[in-house]
Amino acid sequence: MGLKPEAYRRAARGAMLAGALSLASALGGCFGYDGDFDRGYQVDDLTLSQIKVGATTKPQALALLGTPSTTSTVGGDAWYYIGQKMHRALAFMPVQMTDQHVLAVYFDKSGRVDRIANYGMQDGKVFDYVSRTTPTGGTEPDFLRNMMGGLFRWT
Repeated sequence: MGLKPEAYRRAARGAMLAGALSLASALGGCFGYDGDFDRGYQVDDLTLSQIKVGATTKPQALALLGTPSTTSTVGGDAWYYIGQKMHRALAFMPVQMTDQHVLAVYFDKSGRVDRIANYGMQDGKVFDYVSRTTPTGGTEPDFLRNMMGGLFRWT
């Protein structure tokens, strides 16, 4: 006993409707995707206007701006707030940097703001503020390689 032609058509229509709905819901996540996003510190002009050169102290600047991305280690006292504008065309595509800015707050010997600079990509090349690199694994001899090398050495 098989399905009657009418029941077969209803089952086929239901399967096609279920397939269309699942395809629509899967593609629904792609619509409305905005591939632009921010990374790091984003400069707020209202907050920045509250920083007064010669008057604002380090604790006040910390309260207004938050923890800096990095600080100077040589040649003076400065805090750097680094932010980037990123773009990703599709959710699974690689990210591309479209803009980078560095807000630099310089302090004098008394701990007050000496000057403020806002550097962007137009001021030079995009730079890596951490120049140290971590070596990748695999270049140094490991325990197993030493053991195997020692087995065939007859001295």
